[in-house]
Amino acid sequence: MVEKPGGSENYARNVPRGLRKRQLQGKQKQVDSVGAGVQTNKSPKGRSGAKKKLTPMLAQYLSIKQQAGDAILFFRLGDFYELFFEDAERAAPILEVTLTSRNKGDPDPIPMCGVPYHAVDGYISKLLAADLNVAICDQVSEPTAAPGLVERDLVRIITPATVMEEGEGLRQTRQNHLTAMVRHEDGIGVGLATVEISTGELRVCLAPSLAAGREELGRISPREVLFPPDDEELGELARGMTPAASPRGVPDARWALQVDEELEKHLAGRAEEFSSAEQEALRRALAYIAETLRGGFAHLRAPVRYAMSDHLLLDERSRRNLAVVEGGSGTAHGSLWWVLDETTTSMGSRHLRDWLLYPLQDLLRIGERLDAIECLIESPGLRRELVGPLKMIGDFERLVARFGVGRAGPREAARLGRALEAAAALPGLLGEAGDSLLLVGLAERTKSPPGLGEQLAGMLADELPVHASDGGVIRSGADAEVDRLRGLGRDAEQLLAELESRERAATGIASLKIRHHRVLGYFFDVTKPNLALVPQHFVRRQSLVSSERFSTPELQELEQKLSTADARCREREGQIFSELLEAIGQQEPLLAAQSAALAVVDVLVALAEVAHQRNYVRPELHRGTSLDVREGRHPVVERTSAAGSFVSNDVRLDEAERQLMIITGPNMAGKSTYLRQVALITLMAHAGSFVSAASASIALTDRIWTRVGAGDDLVAGDSTFMVEMKETAAILSNLTSRTLVILDEIGRGTSTYDGIAIAWAVAEFLHDFEPAPGARAKTLFATHFHELVALADSHPRVVNASVTVREWKDDVLFLRKVVDGPASRSYGIAVARLAGVPDSVVARARELLRSLESGDGLGDTNMRALGGSAPTAQIELFNAAKDPLRKSVAAIEVDTMTPLEAMNRLHALVAEARRDES
Repeated sequence: MVEKPGGSENYARNVPRGLRKRQLQGKQKQVDSVGAGVQTNKSPKGRSGAKKKLTPMLAQYLSIKQQAGDAILFFRLGDFYELFFEDAERAAPILEVTLTSRNKGDPDPIPMCGVPYHAVDGYISKLLAADLNVAICDQVSEPTAAPGLVERDLVRIITPATVMEEGEGLRQTRQNHLTAMVRHEDGIGVGLATVEISTGELRVCLAPSLAAGREELGRISPREVLFPPDDEELGELARGMTPAASPRGVPDARWALQVDEELEKHLAGRAEEFSSAEQEALRRALAYIAETLRGGFAHLRAPVRYAMSDHLLLDERSRRNLAVVEGGSGTAHGSLWWVLDETTTSMGSRHLRDWLLYPLQDLLRIGERLDAIECLIESPGLRRELVGPLKMIGDFERLVARFGVGRAGPREAARLGRALEAAAALPGLLGEAGDSLLLVGLAERTKSPPGLGEQLAGMLADELPVHASDGGVIRSGADAEVDRLRGLGRDAEQLLAELESRERAATGIASLKIRHHRVLGYFFDVTKPNLALVPQHFVRRQSLVSSERFSTPELQELEQKLSTADARCREREGQIFSELLEAIGQQEPLLAAQSAALAVVDVLVALAEVAHQRNYVRPELHRGTSLDVREGRHPVVERTSAAGSFVSNDVRLDEAERQLMIITGPNMAGKSTYLRQVALITLMAHAGSFVSAASASIALTDRIWTRVGAGDDLVAGDSTFMVEMKETAAILSNLTSRTLVILDEIGRGTSTYDGIAIAWAVAEFLHDFEPAPGARAKTLFATHFHELVALADSHPRVVNASVTVREWKDDVLFLRKVVDGPASRSYGIAVARLAGVPDSVVARARELLRSLESGDGLGDTNMRALGGSAPTAQIELFNAAKDPLRKSVAAIEVDTMTPLEAMNRLHALVAEARRDES
C-alpha cells in the first residue's frame, strides 16, 4: 500500500519545539512491514488461523496500539481518525457511527470506523463518559507530495483526569483532580499527591491514617486515583471513590529518567519538607502525566505541601448534610457555593469552591481575606472597575496551562494577548487599596510579563485559523518576509486571471476557465463541444464525461510560483508562531502565578458583592472557647425565601455554662435550619467570608461534625439505624476541645426506650468528655425525645432551647424563633394534619394520645382495636442479664436431694420470688 499524505493539520502541530523533542524521545521505530510478535487486542489473523499479511500502514497501527494498551486508539489518516479491530467494535455504538470494514472482499475483513479530525473532541468526551480512555496517534512529520508512509506517533492518552478542553468533558467550574496514593513507611499514614492537569496545580499531603486518607480523598473528590498494585487496602479505598481507579507501580523505563529529573526540579532545596510517601506519590503522579501527556510538565507549578490540620475539617457526610458545594440535586444549585458564587470567571468559581472545602485555621490569613473584602465593600466603585477586566480575562488559568502541554493554537495565543491587555489595568486599581495588605500584594502578583501582550497583539492577525499550518496567522506589516511572499502569491493570482482572459480571447472558447484540483493542480477546463477549438500548445491532463482538462507551460510556471510562495509563506508564519510559543513558554512561571492571583481577586470581589447585597457582616474569630452569633440566618434558605421573610436567630455556646444545647420543638418548626445555619456561619468565617448575621464572634474551630437525617446504605448493607450509629460512633471517637458537633436526632431508628437511652447516654458523654483538661466540644442537639430536657437539671453545662409555635384551635403556627427553655409539646399530630393525613387517622391519633397522656397507656381495649396485644418487655439481643431466681433453680442438684431438703429449698425459692414481686 502507498499512503497519500493527509492534507490537514495534525493533532500535535502546534507543540513547541522543545516539547515536541521530548515527546519523540524514547519513540520506537515505526514498523514498515509486518513484524514478528506484534500484538493487539484482536490478533490480525484470518479465519483459518494463519497470520494475515498486513499493509505497512496497519503494521504501523499495531505497533502504536501496543503503546496505547487498553485505550481506544484514534489513528490519524488524512482528515479522519480511524479505529480498527476491537477498538472499532467497542467504540462504534458509543460514538453512534457506522461500523464498516477494511478489505471487504477478504474472508475475514478488519472492522473499522472513523470520525472527522476537526470534530474529535465531542467523540472523545463520549468515550470518556463511558469509562473508556482514548489514545491519539497523529502525524509527527509534515506530509509531502512524495508517496510513502507518513511518520506517526502516540502523542497523547486522554483519561478522565487528563482532559484539557470542555469538548472532552472538562467541567468549567469544577476541579479535575488526579490523585496518587502511597502508603507511608510506618504502615499507617498515606501520602497523597494531587494534580489538576488542566491548571498545573500540585498539592501534596500526608494523611496520618487510612481513615484520614479516606476523608481527604473524599474532600479532593478526584476524577482518577492511582494506587500501588500490591496494596489492596488502598486499592479498595480508590475503587470506592471513583471507577477510574488504576494500580500503578514505578514509572515505565521510557519515562523514568524524565520523571526523576522533573521530581528533582520540583523538590530542589525542599526535599526535607516532604515525607518519603509524599515524594513517591508525587513521582507516580508525574509518571502518569508523562505517560498520558507524553511529557507535558512545563505548566506544572511548584508542589504545595499542606497538613490536614491546617484546615477546618468536615467529613463527606457533613459536607453533604450542610450542602457545602452540592445541593440536594447533586449539582451546585442549593449549596453554599451556589449562594456565594458571584464570580466573573470560571477559575474564580473553582477557587471559591476550594476555599469552602479548605477553610483556614490560620487567624492571620483569615484576617487578610476579611480585610480585603471589607475594603472592597467600602469601595463599590473599585469593585465595578475590577469586574470589567475580569470579564475580558476569562479562564486565564486553564488558558495558560494549554500552552504548557502544547495544546494551544493561534486563537488561544490571541486570547492570551487580549487577557494580558485586560489584566494590565488591575495592578494599578489594586494598588489603591491601601487598607488591605492582601489586595496590595495581589497588585504585584497580577502584573503581566513585560511586553508579551504587546508582542502577541502586534504579530497575530485579527482573523485567525484554528491551526497555524492553515496560514494567515501573522498580521500584515508585522514581518517583511511574510508580506513579500504574500505579495508573490497575490501577483500570481492576478497573472492567472490575466492568462485565463487572454487564452479565452485567443481560442474563442467563451466558457474556458482555469480551475484547481488538489492532485492535478491548476488546469484549463474545456467542455466537449469546444474541443475542436483547443490550440496545439494545450497539453491534455485528464478526460471527463463532459469536459477535458489541459495545461500549458505558462500555466505550469505560474502554478509553481504560486505554490512555492504559499508554502514558503506558511513555513515562515509557522516559524514566527513557534517563536511566539517559545516566548510564552519562557514566561510560563510568571503567567501561572498571575493566573492564581487573578482568581483570588475574582473570589474577593464576588464575596464582597454578596456581602454587600445580602447584608452580611464581618465575623470576629478568636482563640477562645465561645461561639456567639446574633440574628444568624441560613444563607441558602434565606436566598431561596421571599425577601425579608427569613426569621433570624441567636446562638451562644461556651465551655463554662452553655456547652450543650438541647433543642426541642415540632417538626417543620425550623430546628434543622437552625442547626445548619450555625455550622455554615462557622464554616464561612473560617473560609474568610463575611457571614449571614448581625454579628458573629466565633472561636477557632478545628472540625464540624454533623449527624443529620436518616437513610440506609444498601451498598454497605447498613440499615438506617446502623448508619446513624456509625456516624455517632465516628463523632464520639474524634472529639477535640475545638470541635463543633451538630446532632439532629439520635436514636430515632430504634424502639422508643432504646432510642431515649442511647440519646441520653450520647448527650452525657458529650457533656462529660474532656479531650483536654477542662476543655470540651460544643454541641447543638435537636431531639424529639422530651425526656432529654431533664438533663439540664443534673448537668451544669446543658441548656434547653425550643422553637416557638402558636396554637389556634386545631392548627399550629410556626414562628421559627429559637428561645431558651424546652418545648411543651411535640405537635406531631398537628404536623401530620398539615401534611394531609386523612382526618379519620388524625382523630384516632388524638384519641390514643389522650389515653397515653392520662397515664392509662393504650389499654387492652385500644390494643385489641389496633389488632395487637398488651406490650411485653423487650428481650435484650446481647448479654441479657440472667434472672437471679433462674440461677438459684439452675443450681439445684435434684438427684442428690432428700425430700426434706427439697421441701426446704422450694420454700426458700417461693419466699425469694415473693420478695422480688413486692
